[in-house]
Amino acid sequence: MTYTSEHPPVPSADELRARIPGWGADLDPKDRPSVPKLRREETGAHWDFPERQPETAPRERSIEHAILTPVFGTSAPLRGLSGRIRWHAYRRYSEGRTAHWLLLVLGDRVDAWENHLRSFATARPDNPITETGIRAEFTHGGVRSRTGTARIYRNHQWLDPILVAGPWIAGGVLAARTARAVGRRVRLRH
Repeated sequence: MTYTSEHPPVPSADELRARIPGWGADLDPKDRPSVPKLRREETGAHWDFPERQPETAPRERSIEHAILTPVFGTSAPLRGLSGRIRWHAYRRYSEGRTAHWLLLVLGDRVDAWENHLRSFATARPDNPITETGIRAEFTHGGVRSRTGTARIYRNHQWLDPILVAGPWIAGGVLAARTARAVGRRVRLRH
């Protein structure tokens, strides 16, 4: 029995091959489709280690690695609070730890809100009606697509409007209260 305290008998390779079709197909290197990739062949490369990309700003790097990879992405540089959160995730926690990945997810969420707030300082701020898909719910059959189906998440789909519109409504209420408080202070001074 496999799941008991006694160790089950270990069948030989020949017994497994007889019982399970295709078992051990890759034991012989001649039968492995990846073996040509594993052979060391002349590539014509003129270097032993690739030329390193210059690190103009500090980059996040895993604590498992001694050096930064020779080439790395620069499309999302660390900045603001989200950058500090990501930096902490890489400096403090191994990639095998849940805390590392949860901090990276938190950093992404904080980055999204930083960009939402930054958009209000531009000539074209974010539009929550068109950019969150709320308008498509009414123009492309959003309700119809959710009724009469066998979707497994129907029991919590009532939360979707709250999760999508809730933060925008809360932000609007906070902005209105802040504007009202500033207006009162300005009137009291005059």
